[in-house]
Amino acid sequence: MSSLEELHASKDEWRRALLRRRAEVPETTRSADAAALRDAALNWADERGTGVVAAYVPVTSEPGSLDLLDALRAAGRRVLLPVVTGARPLDWADYTGPESLAPARFGLLEPVGPRLGAEAVGAAGAVLVPALGIDHRGVRLGRGAGHYDRSLPLTAPGAVLIGVVRDPEFVPELPGEPHDVRMTAVLTPGSGVRGLPM
Repeated sequence: MSSLEELHASKDEWRRALLRRRAEVPETTRSADAAALRDAALNWADERGTGVVAAYVPVTSEPGSLDLLDALRAAGRRVLLPVVTGARPLDWADYTGPESLAPARFGLLEPVGPRLGAEAVGAAGAVLVPALGIDHRGVRLGRGAGHYDRSLPLTAPGAVLIGVVRDPEFVPELPGEPHDVRMTAVLTPGSGVRGLPM
């Protein structure tokens, strides 16, 4: 990624490069990363005593797994998952197991249970946020639709916003804008959960 950093690349250039690199990650590495993310997130939630975690179902090459969601539930945590509602903030519903998911727009899997409203994310003590990249200041690069930028301002004061990326996707600096909601922590397979900014 150093060539992009040297060129002060735009968000779109970063997105293309990060997506290209993700597509090249072998399945064995993805599986190992998913197990490491599960263990680190579970340990962190246990240490913090976090009762409600907002999370996501990874699609295509996104880091994470259903095993992480199931492990959080098995440890007694309530898990909320997002439901895309167009250009509005994300809606949320409880995750009650893999059978509670159904295919949705954009290739997503979403919970089929009762919708809890956009404000439901305010119950979460931690929010696991999908990202293409996170920088040391907490700037998150998403896919560009703005769903999380509209939704994360509804989180409770003190909720930990955890960007989830692979280790090479945690970089010193990404292009950011004033409206971008900064992550307060990052979760990577190699280092677990670390506070931000660094």
